[in-house]
Amino acid sequence: MARLAGRRALFAVPILLAVTFGVFAIAAASPFDPVKAYAGTAGLTASQENLDQLRANLGADRPFTARWWDWLTAAVGGDLGDSSVMRQPVADVITERIGWSVLLATTAFALAILLGTLLGVLAARRRGGIVDRAVTSLAYTLEAAPPFWLGLLAVWLFALKLGVLPAGGLTDTGSSVITAGQVASHLILPAAVLGISQLPWFALYVRQGVGDALDEDPVRGARARGLAPRTVLVGHALRSGMLPVLTLVGSRVPELITGALLVETVFSWPGIAAATVEAATSVDFPLLAALTVLATAAVLLGNLLADLLYGLADPRVGFDG
Repeated sequence: MARLAGRRALFAVPILLAVTFGVFAIAAASPFDPVKAYAGTAGLTASQENLDQLRANLGADRPFTARWWDWLTAAVGGDLGDSSVMRQPVADVITERIGWSVLLATTAFALAILLGTLLGVLAARRRGGIVDRAVTSLAYTLEAAPPFWLGLLAVWLFALKLGVLPAGGLTDTGSSVITAGQVASHLILPAAVLGISQLPWFALYVRQGVGDALDEDPVRGARARGLAPRTVLVGHALRSGMLPVLTLVGSRVPELITGALLVETVFSWPGIAAATVEAATSVDFPLLAALTVLATAAVLLGNLLADLLYGLADPRVGFDG
């Protein structure tokens, strides 16, 4: 496990370097002007001389390669720079928001795995039956539904129509204190929407894996020995059928991050989504690079976790990948 993690860490270094370089290159080629975004409404009436001076102060007049190298060398030393759009250090921007994004993503991911596994097992018990057809139809329907559409539908139904859950934010309107109860109630809708958007893949993978395991000779032998159907399903078929799902955990991380950004925007969740959008539209190089590195690192860690879990679950695989 240590060797595998070490190899992946070395492999991650050139990937992160290429990703950050690409961020600066794409941002430099974008039509958005970071100086006008920084100046805001004042930039509409400012003279060209003032704009040029501001451009020099921000370093926006330098080649993007020089800005990338300065940011990279400072980041290695622990200084992520200052966000021009947020008017505060990049480290503070991330620290204030990353916890709420992690809370939303982990809650939604746990919901998707648990509910997807349950539906997949129910469908695999009798493939081709009513439950199987209902689960697969639901999975394919949800797979085609964009997360932001599911979010808007959830807001309309549960917040506006029924009025049983808050429409967005982190706390109730007018509340100046963040309490666990308020956070929990405001987390229900965005976590449910994000989890449901990830559910189809887990349900379909579990259905296929458990269904195939039920047809294997060891499971048939367990059934022939007179073991209870529940013991055969949970103790034998599910254990074997869940192995392919472990690889799905890592591959779903990019989609989870993308879905979280959309869901946070719909529900005004105070995570990194707003910071990411503002960094992109304002060409905020330091913040945009830091957030991109963070997302890339999350994807790499997700793939490593999937491989480690698969190796632990199936000793025949080992950790040589």
